[in-house]
Amino acid sequence: MSETNNDSFKAEMIAEIKKIQSELNELKIIKKNIVKKSSKRKTAVKKKVVKRKPARKTAVKKKVVKRKPARKTAVKKKVVKRKPARKTAVKKKVVKRKPARKTAVKKKVVKRKPARKTVKRKTTRRK
Repeated sequence: MSETNNDSFKAEMIAEIKKIQSELNELKIIKKNIVKKSSKRKTAVKKKVVKRKPARKTAVKKKVVKRKPARKTAVKKKVVKRKPARKTAVKKKVVKRKPARKTAVKKKVVKRKPARKTVKRKTTRRK
C-alpha cells in the first residue's frame, strides 16, 4: 500500500516539475521578444582601431671577440699531514668515595630504680 502511495506521489511531483519548467520556458521566450523590440535607436558605437606594434628593429650584431683561455696554474701537491704521536696514557684520577654513613649511636637506656616499697604501718587500736 505504501508503494502505491509513494509511486503516485512521485508521479504527481514529476508532473508538477514539468509544468513549472514549461511556464519558465514561456517566460524566457517573452523576455527575448521584449528585448529584441526596443523602440529606441542606439547610436553607432565607434569601433576601436587597434594599432599595430611597429616591426622590431633588428639589432646590429656586435662582433664577439673570443678571449684566450686563462692560464692554468700549476696544480699544488696535497700535503699529507702525519698523525701526531700517541700520547702516553694519562693516569685516571681516583675518585675518593664518601665514607659510609655512620648509623646513629644508640642511646643507653638508663634503668630506673624500682620504686621504694612502702611499709605498712601497723595501726594501733585505741581503747
